[in-house]
Formats: sequence, structure tokens, C-alpha cells
Amino acid sequence: MSSTNGTHAAHPRTSVAALLTALLAACVAFQLNASMLSPALSSISRELNATDAEVGLTQTAFFTAAALFSLFLPRLGDLVGRKRVLTGMLAVMTVGCVIAALAPNISVLFVGRIVQGVSGPVVPLALIMLRHEVRDPKLYGTLMGIVTAVNGGIAGVDALAGGYLAQHHGFHSVFWAMGVVALIATGLVLTLAPESDAGGAGDQRMDWVGVAFLVVSVGAMLIALNEAGKLAAASWLLVAVLVVVSIAAFVGFWRTEDRVTHPLVETRHLRQRSTWALLATTVLTMTGVFAVMNGLVPALAQDAKAGLGMTAETSAWWTLTPYAIAGLLMGPFAGRLASTAGYKTILRIGMIGTLIGVAALGLTAGSTSSWLLLLLSILVGLTYAGTVNIMLNGLGVVLSPRENPGFLPGLNAGAFNLGAGLSFAVLYAVSTALAPSDPSSAGGYTAGILMGAAVLLGALAMSFLIPKPVDAETTGAASATPADDEPTR
Repeated sequence: MSSTNGTHAAHPRTSVAALLTALLAACVAFQLNASMLSPALSSISRELNATDAEVGLTQTAFFTAAALFSLFLPRLGDLVGRKRVLTGMLAVMTVGCVIAALAPNISVLFVGRIVQGVSGPVVPLALIMLRHEVRDPKLYGTLMGIVTAVNGGIAGVDALAGGYLAQHHGFHSVFWAMGVVALIATGLVLTLAPESDAGGAGDQRMDWVGVAFLVVSVGAMLIALNEAGKLAAASWLLVAVLVVVSIAAFVGFWRTEDRVTHPLVETRHLRQRSTWALLATTVLTMTGVFAVMNGLVPALAQDAKAGLGMTAETSAWWTLTPYAIAGLLMGPFAGRLASTAGYKTILRIGMIGTLIGVAALGLTAGSTSSWLLLLLSILVGLTYAGTVNIMLNGLGVVLSPRENPGFLPGLNAGAFNLGAGLSFAVLYAVSTALAPSDPSSAGGYTAGILMGAAVLLGALAMSFLIPKPVDAETTGAASATPADDEPTR
């Protein structure tokens, strides 16, 4: 086993194809947990005699748990073995699927979704394991694109399959299907993936005190954002208290990291642009695009007065499905280009395209045709799901310090979730506040979507502060100079 991370050739007994098969299976299993249930929410409400709010809370529980476990499990993989941690995550996910499949009431389903959330950092761990085994930047970029593109949706098949199973066999069948895939993925990772760690990790211990502070900080902020997203129905006192708790816990985390012998992350890394500029770009990007494509655009398509009056299923075919397919097809090409044209260059091209697509969606909201909505959804799928999403995930891996390769991908996964929560809170607040009294006007949709475009402009500006990941690119490595206090990688 190699003693260091990130720049080593594949182990002589390791088949890259076998490793890719195992990692793709793991990512598909996680993606099914994340998206396959969406069409089945109404079935859950009906079959468990639960309110829509209670069902929605189970979804929030899954994504919150996924974000929190993402903060530290990649680092635990550095210390005890990434294959071991990934296999354990997938096994726990399988157990969570079984709990949810057997759920007689909403409370048991809630527990099952939290257990499934342990699988949160599957994609970051998969990318770290892939980078450890593949030296060639071109090959790694291509494979990175393939693995990460699955995270944007399995060409819409996941949602369609979930809807079919829920309609014909009940929502429990959706969880049984998830469980079968998770079990297969567990076996493939166990048998096909090689073990790896950060090298010299046996002399270090996990910083559980730092983990506790960080989990409380991010968890409190995520819950605050979810509460704020309720707008008029929100408890703003609770939001304020949670924000204070989040800030206080982060202060405790920072002080802990300065004192312990083996910190979760050294504070000097947190001060570097490779950390804060990437995390800020991720949060801003997700804030600008997530609620647009997963909330406002489908809602506009379904609005009978201000939009096109489509059914939920039809709107998915015209927006979310082509968006996911475009991202899945574009991912490998974006990853391959990143190694030659540069990660930052491809990121900015994707962000400019995303900004144009989102702005066009906002400006044409009042006169949208189904075909224009389709074309713009494909454009954002190509530029965000198939390019920006790939680059942001990839940069989290290639910019992470050699001695602690799991910390930045973990924090970046948390940033994705923070941005998603903030997106629904901010963009829906703007859309609601500026909605005209005339229900046939799309002014509220326009305001919310254009607010997303404005945030994306800020993300584009922030992206210029991300340093160049030298070791992950085939161009300019010899002449590149470190950016400020950044170690080139």
C-alpha cells in the first residue's frame, strides 16, 4: 500500500476498471437514497397517515445527516483505511434502507432516513480513493467526471423508477430497491477496491472533540436554514438561537484545533485560499442554482396561471430529466478537459454558462414556452451539473493537503449542503416577497431566479481566488508559482 496520498500509480494488482465499477456502484447507491424517494413522498404521506410536513422532515433528516457525516468520515478514512470506512458506510446505509422499508409509522421512517444519511460522504471518499490509485491526470480527470456526474442524478431514471415502484407496489418497495443496490455496492467495494490511507496515519488519533464542535456548528446552521425556509411560518427566535449556537460551536472548534496534538484540520489550512475560497465558491454556487433548478423552475412549469400548467410528472420530463441527462453526459468530458485546460478554467467556463442559463430562465419566466424551458434546462445541466459540480468536487480533492487529504473534500461536501439550504431560504424568500398580487404574473419567479443569477455572479468572482492545483494538471506545472501562502499541488 502506498504511504502517501494522491499522486501514485495504480497498485499493480489493482484493476482501474474494477475500482471504477465498485466506486460507481457506491455512488449510484447513495444517489438512489438521495433522489429515488422524491416521487414517492405523497405515497408515504398516504400510506403512513402522515402530514406533508412530517414526510418532508424525514427528507431533511437524511440530507442533514449526510452533511454532518461528510464532515469527518473522509478524515476517519485517512486514519483507519478508506475502503474500510466506505464499506462500513454502505453496510449502514443498507441497514437504514431495511429499517425504512419495514417502517410502520413516520417515526421509524425518520430513524431509517437518519441511518441512511451515514452514507453522505460516498462521493468525496470515492474521489479520494480514485486519486490515490490513478497517477495520470488525464485519466483521473475523465474518471472523476464519470464518478461525480452520477451524483447529479442517474439520467432521471432514479426518480422515474421511484415513481413507478411507489405507484404500483407502495413506497416500501422503493426502500427495498435501495437496499438491494446498497448491498450489491457493499460487496463490490469489499471485493474490488484496494485499501488506502493517508500514510503515517497509524501514529495519529481522530480528533473527536473537534468533530463534535464542527458537527454542532454545521448542524445548527443547517437546521436554522431549514427553519428560515418556512418564511412566514418560521420561528425566527429559533433561527436566531441556532445561528448563535452555530457561531459559538465554530469558535470552540477553532480553539480546539489550535490546542490538540492531532487536529481534525490545522487552522493554518483553514486560513489558506485553497480552503476558504473553494468553500465560499461552493456555497455561493449552490445558493444561486440549487433552488432554481429543483424548486422554482419546476414550480413555474406546473403553475397553471403564471406558467405552463404541466403536471408534476410532465414538468420533470421537460426540466429535471433533461437537466440530469445533460449533466451525466457532460461530466466525463469536463473532467478530461480539466487536466489539460485547467480546473479553474473549466470551472469558470461552466459558471459563466450557468449564469447565462439561469439569467435567461429568469428573464423569460413570464413568456416561457415548453421548448425554451427544455433548452435552458439542458444548458444548465451541461454547465452546472456536468461541469461546475464536477470541478468543485474535484478541486476539493486535488487542493487538499497531502498530510490530511480527507479534510477539504469533507468540508466541501458540507458546503454543498449549506448552499442548498441557503438557496431555498434566500431565493424563495425573494420570490415570495416580490410576488405580485396578480396570480397570472410570473414576477415572483423572475425575482427569485434573477436573485440566483446575482449570487452566481458572486460565485464567479470568488472562483478567481481559488489557487491552481498544479499536480492535477498537465499544463503549466513547471512554470507555475504558488499563490500567496498556498502549497501548489
